[in-house]
Amino acid sequence: MIATTDQLMRELKLQRSPVRIISLVPSITELLSDLGLENEIVGITKFCVHPENIFRTVSRIGGTKTPDHTKIDLLQPDLIIASKEENKKEDIEILERKYPVWVSDVKTLTHATEMIKELGRITDRESKAEKIIAEINSGFNNLNPLSKIKSLYLIWKNPYMAVGYDTFINDMMQLNGMENVMVNNNRYPTLSIEEIANLHPALVLLSSEPYPFKEKDISELKTLIPDSKFILVDGEYFSWYGSRLIGTPAYFNALNEIISENNYKSADHHFNK
Repeated sequence: MIATTDQLMRELKLQRSPVRIISLVPSITELLSDLGLENEIVGITKFCVHPENIFRTVSRIGGTKTPDHTKIDLLQPDLIIASKEENKKEDIEILERKYPVWVSDVKTLTHATEMIKELGRITDRESKAEKIIAEINSGFNNLNPLSKIKSLYLIWKNPYMAVGYDTFINDMMQLNGMENVMVNNNRYPTLSIEEIANLHPALVLLSSEPYPFKEKDISELKTLIPDSKFILVDGEYFSWYGSRLIGTPAYFNALNEIISENNYKSADHHFNK
């Protein structure tokens, strides 16, 4: 018997280390693979695009907010991993009547490493989890952050939505020296064009997900805030809180070099890789 407490402080008991895992969280699917659990992953969402071999070969059970409960039942998981933010409460409540459901709630880098450590423990991959955590910590120790740049991070259009306080992306921004102009707003506030113009951010980050911002979006926004610097960024490095964090500091350092070299005023850049 394995006793565990998820990040909602819910206690779960597993009969053994799981051998049939369904992941409803893209960043955790990638983590499970990096923990060496490829053979144990039996179900993923259609958004679990990394790693590609898992995406191509493992059964897909719908979206993060639209899981197919019939497909899940056919897979007979002995562990389902979900997220408070990415999955719907009602789906989790239905699933936990039948299966152990471990729910993540990651809003900071510390929350992320705690999650990695506990999932490593209950899946009998403790040493690999500790190695991943050590690599993440080493990377962030070598991060060269910006100097409190007033920044706006947009994740959606029509309407525009930004990243506010109490989110993992906000924590990544803060660690990288980006002073979030929406820090006094909870989670994901909606902004009008007038409100964006009144914020006067020095830097506007346009994410690749969930809305895939493109160069044309920069042109539209630049008419509102012509003095701001715009960069298209890879949202996975800001929002994926599993083993992707190993590469996040290097991505940030490279991004920061571009921002610093151009002093926020010259030609806009696409930094989505």
